[in-house]
Amino acid sequence: MIRSGLIIILLFIGQAVLAQQDPVLMRINGKGILRSEFEYIYNKNNALTGVEQKTLAEYMDLFVNFKLKVAVAEAAGIDTTRSFREELEGYRRQLAESYLTDEVVVELPARQAYEKVKANHRFGHVRVSHVFKYLPQTVTGSTLLNVESRMDSIYLALQQGLADFETCVRNFSDEKKPFWVSWLQMPAEFEDVVFKLAPGEISRPFFTPQGIHIVKVLERKETLPFESQTNQEIEVLVDKLKKEYQYTPDKTGVNELLLKGGTHKRLFVLDGKEYTGDMFAHFAAAHPAGMQRQLDGFIMKSVLDYEYGRLEQKHPDFRLLMQEYRDGMLLFEISNREIWERVSSDEAGLDAYFKKHRSDYHWEIPRYKGIVLHTATKRIGKQVRKFLKSLPEEEWQGAIRLMFNSQGQVKAEQGLFAIGDNAYVDEKIFKQGRAEPMASFPFVTYLGEKVKGPETYQEVRGLLMKDYQNYLEAHWVAQLRAAAKIEINQEVLKTVNNH
Repeated sequence: MIRSGLIIILLFIGQAVLAQQDPVLMRINGKGILRSEFEYIYNKNNALTGVEQKTLAEYMDLFVNFKLKVAVAEAAGIDTTRSFREELEGYRRQLAESYLTDEVVVELPARQAYEKVKANHRFGHVRVSHVFKYLPQTVTGSTLLNVESRMDSIYLALQQGLADFETCVRNFSDEKKPFWVSWLQMPAEFEDVVFKLAPGEISRPFFTPQGIHIVKVLERKETLPFESQTNQEIEVLVDKLKKEYQYTPDKTGVNELLLKGGTHKRLFVLDGKEYTGDMFAHFAAAHPAGMQRQLDGFIMKSVLDYEYGRLEQKHPDFRLLMQEYRDGMLLFEISNREIWERVSSDEAGLDAYFKKHRSDYHWEIPRYKGIVLHTATKRIGKQVRKFLKSLPEEEWQGAIRLMFNSQGQVKAEQGLFAIGDNAYVDEKIFKQGRAEPMASFPFVTYLGEKVKGPETYQEVRGLLMKDYQNYLEAHWVAQLRAAAKIEINQEVLKTVNNH
């Protein structure tokens, strides 16, 4: 009785000390968030190159918004889906390797993991290099669009042979060094792309919960046969963990198992937990082998599984990395559902937003909206111009193809031109520079006018999508904040990075 009371007292003391070391910084709808989590994200994002530095107060607002969105994703059950759980577990396995040993396969026996690799058709190892831009969990809509646009430009330059891949990695990527990828080492979105590429092939830009990537496969290696894998590193680790968790075999149960081929008795104790013959029987049924070999495998798996399940408790940095990755996945999915998919397809919303904010899109310098006609003779140019004046602008190109280009008499450039977009428009309309006539089409005719601002949202679609996304996100965040109870412990906030 005295011993039980002492244990309870020590438990409360331990919890009190832990609370002092890592107090609750804030509560959002009653859910506590520790100072360590906020510090980790705040310091990591403020250390990124190319990302605007935030004050503590500014980042606190972003962090609260981020947590509110994650809560929406949780309420929607995204974290309970099979695909989400499998991807998160895959990342956890990959991360756990660095906390165990480089060669440890957490799910024993190794043959099972090897068979899974084959079943998923993700053989071997792939060495890759990538142009990668990390996207923090608190990334704003405008920053996301800017990064996506830049990556699209890089990909286009690579496709056209205007840029060298390694130069792009060196100049633009947040990760410079090539690395090897094998199954369950990277997010599913990453694996889905790289394992389909041949050596030398370059992917289109694609997203993962970590950011946006353009990947080039440098080389591939076939999967080594299972029999070539070594358990030496695992055995060293298991011996260490046995001592740490006070592994104690029970000779009575072990001897009965080896003698009779089965037992209900205790086989060993690990960190106070009993492992019995019934538990061994479930393992043995799935892993045919000699009895002693089965027992050794059961002990090894039990020790590693126990350690694997305690990584968050033993390693705060592991816990924070897992929390960051999980929340990042949730943020990505809920933002895609609530904002990004809507922006790309909501034509009515884009049009309505443009009409309401039309004055925001007026240009300081007018632009030329119309068509530039290059013709073989001046007479043809006049005929085309006269004919087009009777038609809506959207029908001009089709009419030229049908009526005048059976013999290739006209070249036409139609659009909305700012100064510098078209040399012929610059010379004639804006009175700047000089454009050389085309050799086979030396006569230039114009039909159009200067305009001070766009007439339809399609003319400023790229900029409008960015603004509309920001508007939707701001409205969403305002709704979330209005419905949430947010409590921030100002005294604990003062101790961030100062304790």
